[in-house]
Amino acid sequence: MQVPLAQQIVSFAAAMLVLVAYIGHQAKRVDSSRIAYNLSNAAGGAVLAWAALHPFQWGFFVLEGTWCIVSLIALLRALRLPSLSRKENR
Repeated sequence: MQVPLAQQIVSFAAAMLVLVAYIGHQAKRVDSSRIAYNLSNAAGGAVLAWAALHPFQWGFFVLEGTWCIVSLIALLRALRLPSLSRKENR
């Protein structure tokens, strides 16, 4: 089954969101408790989980679905406790 070019471009952009956040964190340039980091991971994971549905790929779907859910939980935590997150980063 051939994957449409538009889906490949969107999937590539989503992968870049996840990778840039991850590389930034590993290089100690991005704080993992920040909203932008978790939003980037959640959005990238959600798009890649969607891409895993067309054609369906169990392993890829589980990986990206879990990545998205964990990132959303961290994002909600960062949104609800912004002052606590800032205090922890000092």
